[in-house]
Amino acid sequence: MLNVAKFIASDQVPVIGINRGKLGFLTDVLPNEIETNIANVLNGNYSVEKRFLLDVVARRGTAEHNLGAALNDVVLHPGKAAQMIEFELFIDDKFVYSQESDGLIVATPTGSTAYALSAGGPIMHPHLNAVVLVPMYPHALSSRPIVIDGDSEIRLVVAAKESLEPQLSCDGEVKYTAVAGDEFLVTKKSVPLQLIHPPKHSFYQACRSKLGWGSRLPRADD
Repeated sequence: MLNVAKFIASDQVPVIGINRGKLGFLTDVLPNEIETNIANVLNGNYSVEKRFLLDVVARRGTAEHNLGAALNDVVLHPGKAAQMIEFELFIDDKFVYSQESDGLIVATPTGSTAYALSAGGPIMHPHLNAVVLVPMYPHALSSRPIVIDGDSEIRLVVAAKESLEPQLSCDGEVKYTAVAGDEFLVTKKSVPLQLIHPPKHSFYQACRSKLGWGSRLPRADD
């Protein structure tokens, strides 16, 4: 689903997700409901939700490399080395902090229920125009996730630590191996993904079923 979304979002082709047994926040339709839900879609009984993606550019000196898009998250991490990495974070060209950690997750609202959630990030409603930055095992107790405007430009600068070659991944796929001084620019993609939902879809119901939230309490008039 993630790979398909990145390639067809620019063509504005709506997508409907079929769940095949995993957590699947993007896949509403269960296998035993395929016929009913597909029939509803073909009859025009559905809703369309727009989910934005992230664009990533790597900069080394004066050279720039377009690394593609991510629907869930962009992650700077140590790669194969079990060591902390150092980097600087800038938002809209304003310095935020330098950090020594296992990396940083830059997640969309869609990705807030994926890797970022496992790392202690907040759940964001998919309609929010926001991005969450989630540190991974930072060497500072005061370091916490930050939610920022979705139209911000995020810049990560890899620190001069020559023994490590951090990697950058988009939706779990390694896209680039960095060296000291490399920069990554993360921005909102101009064209969103159009996600089709079956009738009566509810984000909160999805959270209840997929995250094990409690159901409504019994009432006297039940």
